[in-house]
Amino acid sequence: MNLTERYISVKNTIPQGVELVAVSKMHSVEEIKTVYDAGQCSFGENKVMELIEKKDLLPGDIQWHLIGHLQTNKVKYIAPFVHLIQSLDSVKLAEEIDKQAKKCNRVINCLLEVYIASEETKFGFSFNEAEDFLNTKLASFTNIRITGLMGMATNTVDQEQVRKEFRSLNEFYKKYEKALNLTHLSMGMTNDYKIAIEEGSTMVRVGSAIFNQ
Repeated sequence: MNLTERYISVKNTIPQGVELVAVSKMHSVEEIKTVYDAGQCSFGENKVMELIEKKDLLPGDIQWHLIGHLQTNKVKYIAPFVHLIQSLDSVKLAEEIDKQAKKCNRVINCLLEVYIASEETKFGFSFNEAEDFLNTKLASFTNIRITGLMGMATNTVDQEQVRKEFRSLNEFYKKYEKALNLTHLSMGMTNDYKIAIEEGSTMVRVGSAIFNQ
């Protein structure tokens, strides 16, 4: 299959009500434009400078998602335009996003990244830290809007473990969904997005299934 056919094949597996974010990191402007022309508008990048370079060469109506660990000193570069920061993983980062959003006179939508995997390499709030942030700290940030949660499951072939981790995040999400008017539960990548959807994901981040042959 060519790139357009792979994209359509993946898109056809995504049920109505679940948003597909095409993870375009390390892929060319030409490849992104091909997928955009096939109907995709949301793209995810994890490196700020790569995102900046691509943004200026691609259509202005693309919705850019920052999906990787975001360093505080890089926030200022994406604050004027980023559609959604999916990886708000610390209070320090929240403070910087809020600061830069004020300078741009906008409110930046963010997902709180929650650590659900049994791996030390992942970033994110623990459930207790996330609860504290949502209950006590969030109100002090006037230029951040938390629209949902994001989590990455353990990189394992044990599908039951992956399912359990996604389910735990969904249960936590439901505790705050109505009170905070949350709309996004971002769970699932190429290897596990179908399980994530079964466990309540409303947004999936798929890269290699689309862009890699």
